[in-house]
Amino acid sequence: MRDFSHITTWVFDLDNTLYPPQHRLFDQIEVKMTDWVMRALNVGRTEADRLRRHYWDSYGTTLSGLMREHQIDPGPYLTEVHDIDFSGLPADPALAQALAKLPGRRVVYTNACIPYAVRVLDARGLTGLFDAIYGIESAGFLPKPEAKAFEAIFAQDGIDPTRAAMFEDDPRNLLAPHHMGMRTVHVAPKPVQGLHIHHHTDDLAAFLARLTHAT
Repeated sequence: MRDFSHITTWVFDLDNTLYPPQHRLFDQIEVKMTDWVMRALNVGRTEADRLRRHYWDSYGTTLSGLMREHQIDPGPYLTEVHDIDFSGLPADPALAQALAKLPGRRVVYTNACIPYAVRVLDARGLTGLFDAIYGIESAGFLPKPEAKAFEAIFAQDGIDPTRAAMFEDDPRNLLAPHHMGMRTVHVAPKPVQGLHIHHHTDDLAAFLARLTHAT
């Protein structure tokens, strides 16, 4: 894949990217987010679930909507909603091997928090394979897909977007990286059409293995 011959930094989303969506880890988080919204805003479950989805659609994350519309403290929220069971999330030796062969820096950038990302990587057997881990707190709680969030993270890490690739399950979060000059890869069961998406894969480990074999 000559499209990646210039890449020196590999940036990966976390949820539903570094593990397949069928493990349904985010289902647990969504329940906890809805519970949190119910208590914080004193609404029923149906309304809380509607608000959770509305904030995600409108702001990129439920947290961002809660912060902008209700001035909530993000710290307790992030701690509570990411306190989940990881026992059903298996290690992935094939993905670990493929990641280890990538030339250059490997970075995780997630809209979740860093402590949660560390636990996911540990469960997947990916600990120690990344040079840096950035969470939503690293961008001052600005979420992807906001361009300023990407700019903040890349400035901290010293990433040159024109020599970097972004792997994401949410196509919205590939728009800003594309405009910044990154190579974009949509990681999901089904492809999505868009000029801002250069590649699609439903098997990240196999995609990376082919890439490193080709280079």
